[in-house]
Amino acid sequence: MHPAPVPLEEKDTVSIAFVLAAMARLDGAARARVLQAVGIPAELLRGPQSRVTADAFAALWLAVASEMDDEFFGLDARRMKPGSFKLLCRSLLPAADLGQALRRVLRGFGCLLDDIGAELQVREGEAVLTVRHRMPDEDTRRFAVETFLVLVHGLMCWLAGRRIPLRWARFAYPRPAHAREYALMYSQQLAFDAPQTAVAFDAALLGAPVVQDERGLKLFLAAAPRSVFLKYRNEEGTAARVRRRLKPCVEAGAEWPRLETVAAELHQSANTLRRRLAAEGASYQGLKDALRRDAAIHLLTGSRLSVEAIAARLGYEDASAFHRAFRKWLGMQPGEYRARAAPQGTPLPASGR
Repeated sequence: MHPAPVPLEEKDTVSIAFVLAAMARLDGAARARVLQAVGIPAELLRGPQSRVTADAFAALWLAVASEMDDEFFGLDARRMKPGSFKLLCRSLLPAADLGQALRRVLRGFGCLLDDIGAELQVREGEAVLTVRHRMPDEDTRRFAVETFLVLVHGLMCWLAGRRIPLRWARFAYPRPAHAREYALMYSQQLAFDAPQTAVAFDAALLGAPVVQDERGLKLFLAAAPRSVFLKYRNEEGTAARVRRRLKPCVEAGAEWPRLETVAAELHQSANTLRRRLAAEGASYQGLKDALRRDAAIHLLTGSRLSVEAIAARLGYEDASAFHRAFRKWLGMQPGEYRARAAPQGTPLPASGR
């Protein structure tokens, strides 16, 4: 099952690190079948900074689950058989509030998995989820923690009908090479080599009502796992407001405004905008780069536009500036990325290399 395509400005990309981790327990033949089924070229796996579309990663998640007969990627000693997640979600609808539903989530995973789980504690106005695990291999343990927290947090956000912001996230393992992804996945306030793996959010949110019903469940499951790992976006902060302002520039190829212009539109000074973005762990240039990066990947892999045309559409004055930016993002030139991402035998645009 492939999730339905979405408009360009809403598309996201996922680090190749998660693709590799998801397939780590497959043998060579199974890996080849999965990659072919979801349309991810094996060439991309050799670039540590490569990224794939969120749609492709969602399809990969489903394909690996089908190949292994396990919705948890073979990370736990007990298989999480296909259909388990659906049953767990259905059990949550009668919950009176988020706190009751979250406790059911944790009990549910406790029944489905042996080697990883979490407990909920409330202290000093914070609800703290502390993860326990017993996986000796570091890479397996890390991806199990990443996946478990994405599933739990994704369910929390869906149940409440909005993103539940995490105040902080701490991990009992060294900072991984793809750690910058964690700021989007979990929180801007990150720590590694911590005594325990834990995340925290405002305890008052435990009293939030569960807003989902049977119709919402059907929509959520139809879009899963994309609806889980992308969660609900935080649309309330300054960074979200700036992203909304900049998205039309990606979609329509419009001129990118200066920071001062956006600040004036938001009725604040440029310094205030910079400060508020920094408080959320963001920057104006960083937001532009992320939008451009994801749009560039989608245009390179999903259109026949030349590299020069893509550069122009994304607001670069010349193709060389786009080449430099793309190499900084993904460690290779856009034409090289397009060649790696194209299915074997697919002809490329004349300037696509």
